[in-house]
Amino acid sequence: MTTTMHPWSRYVALGDSFTEGVGDPEQNSPGGNRGWSDRVAEVLSQGAPDFAYANLAVRGKLIDQVIAEQIDPALALRPDLITFSAGGNDVLRPGSDPDAIAARCEEAVARLSRDNATIVLFTGADVGFSPVFRGIRGKIAIYNENMRAVAAKYDCIVADLWSLTAIQDAGMWSTDRLHLNALGHHTVARTVLSVLNVPNSLQPQKPEPLPVRTFREARTEDMQWAREYLLPWVLRRIRHQSSGDHVLPKRPDAAPFSQPRH
Repeated sequence: MTTTMHPWSRYVALGDSFTEGVGDPEQNSPGGNRGWSDRVAEVLSQGAPDFAYANLAVRGKLIDQVIAEQIDPALALRPDLITFSAGGNDVLRPGSDPDAIAARCEEAVARLSRDNATIVLFTGADVGFSPVFRGIRGKIAIYNENMRAVAAKYDCIVADLWSLTAIQDAGMWSTDRLHLNALGHHTVARTVLSVLNVPNSLQPQKPEPLPVRTFREARTEDMQWAREYLLPWVLRRIRHQSSGDHVLPKRPDAAPFSQPRH
């Protein structure tokens, strides 16, 4: 007889591309991406035949959209475990106020705490290692301090990505430099399971060392990245479009976790 190693039976994940699993492609997974929350759900489902999981996260969503589109459906599923990560897309926007973003997150957490579910919140990753995002490091730090205060106020668990040095490595990120790759999502899954005190067999993994590049090669890569990823992002902002337009949640209903077939 298998013993369940945790108290939860119904897990709902809310958020944006981070929680949807963008950067961790898996063609046999719903939505075509796996991600850290699917990995967490897979572990939680082991030895728990009645365990159910839903993932309402959609790429590109801002905090107001997450609140408007995901909280009521999440509460309707009556979860006893919730992961909530939102506001990252807002922080990325020039001129945004991390204090105001975190205040909206607090409103969301206040609503999600209605039924006394265990809630896991996240700090943003330390992007000091990234030349592209180093300039918003201070905004992320301010947002993080606010989120820690929210977690303390509502008795939430914090998955601290700021101190997760393993992901401060370009080899943990996808080619768009914005989303974690499979290794990064695996590492975050280990962190979430750790803060939940759930025994698991996920082992630490390290990326292969990146090849040494000349200055010219590095600049060529930067230009290619700007054409493929930065310019489309800027154009979407100008056109008031989102990468999540017309994208639906990949797991809208709480159901037993199904492992992708390879």
